[in-house]
Amino acid sequence: MPARTGQQYMDGLSNHPAEVWIGGEKVKDVTTHPAFQNGVRSLASLYDMQHDPATRDEMTFKSPSSGEPVGLSFIVPKTVADLERRRRMMTNWAWESCGMMARTPDFLNSAVSGWAGSSDYFIDNRPEFKKNVERYHEYIRENDLTLTHTLVNLQRSRNHTIFDNIEDNVALTVVDKNSDGIVVHGSRILATLGPISDEIAVYPTRTHLLGDAAKRQAFSFALPCATPGMKFVCRESLDMGRSNFDHPLGARFEEMDALVFFDDVLVPWERVFLLGDVDMCNNYSNATSSTAHTGQQVANRTIVKTEFLLGLTSLMAETLGSTQIPHVQERIGEIVVYLETLKACVRASEADAKPNKWGVMCPAQGPLSAARTLFSGTMYPRMAEIVQLLGSSSLMALPAEADFDTPIAPELERYLGTESSGAKDRVRLFHLAWDVACSAFGGRQVLYERFFGGDPVRNTMLMYQGYNKQPAMGRVTRFLEREG
Repeated sequence: MPARTGQQYMDGLSNHPAEVWIGGEKVKDVTTHPAFQNGVRSLASLYDMQHDPATRDEMTFKSPSSGEPVGLSFIVPKTVADLERRRRMMTNWAWESCGMMARTPDFLNSAVSGWAGSSDYFIDNRPEFKKNVERYHEYIRENDLTLTHTLVNLQRSRNHTIFDNIEDNVALTVVDKNSDGIVVHGSRILATLGPISDEIAVYPTRTHLLGDAAKRQAFSFALPCATPGMKFVCRESLDMGRSNFDHPLGARFEEMDALVFFDDVLVPWERVFLLGDVDMCNNYSNATSSTAHTGQQVANRTIVKTEFLLGLTSLMAETLGSTQIPHVQERIGEIVVYLETLKACVRASEADAKPNKWGVMCPAQGPLSAARTLFSGTMYPRMAEIVQLLGSSSLMALPAEADFDTPIAPELERYLGTESSGAKDRVRLFHLAWDVACSAFGGRQVLYERFFGGDPVRNTMLMYQGYNKQPAMGRVTRFLEREG
């Protein structure tokens, strides 16, 4: 199958339903359930872009095995031009949700493509794992599947070191091996997009390292989401069932986060990529440069999201007639600084890209890590605050769309209009601002951006530990030794 359409994506979810629970209810079909259906439709629109004559050429490339057009996020980049082309594709998808859907399929597609291009790494664990990775990449590429992932084990108590506190009865653990594969039991968090995905990738993350004794928790594999014994347990939906006017983001872009429980789930050997080697599991994301490839998607999405917030806050100021007020200009100017910083990081990552030892062209990790750290810890929480500060009481003076179809509509028009905007347009805009910075959807966005990349303290520690500080130290030492 070449690049899928949106309808083919939805048919796949209906025909192969995962076990999904929400609010005490077992979901029959996520494509029609009110908690999920609008998120499904938003993802479907991404797949339809692969067939739209206006965007098709930027969204696909020719499959190396079938010759058919397949999604461009599956490319194994060999040149900087490949990275730039993939980035343009990612930009098109990111703008469909204004950057609000973070785990669109291009994120994990680029990760698995990084593994496949560096598949020789997996030989040192078991020779057959190299072929497993390559075949899996081809399978998801040729079938254009949507992936979720789950990286972190639940912990009853936190460890004070950089290693997770692993308990066999809670963490996802290998409990058996047989001729068919491995059997795993336990729990993982947090599968964003999980209930509306085709497949789930399960692997460790560099921000939650495994200790030497965690051999039974050291693995990487992938499974269909509809695998027997696997359950997705969801938080409450942020889609309130309201109109696109009242909840313009929440009513469209609920990507859902879920716990994943594994009840003696069989993972066939052909779906296993790493097993039992703690060091290889801790190191493989860096060794295969998969974090650099996903980092390109992350940083590019944050550019789109920041540009969206620049447009939103500028329209808010224009609507309220406050564009000439100095502190308004200062706050929106702050967003401009964030936007240009993020754009520079992505450009630097491509300009300094280098092929790894297996010939895969990889964006430079440093600028991408800096962009992620700045965005998650500083930029996005601050931009949400700026929306609140600029909106002030207008964020709560918000009649519903239905109010404009009642006898009070003339009064709404009289009292809520501004010099540059009619009442309904003003209210529509500030419903959007509310959904960005004040609603449950907006609150989840801030929380997600803070923590989606793992513990921010650990991330910064890893940057400190991995960054070559010797050149800078040497320059200071040479200055101190300078005479005269």
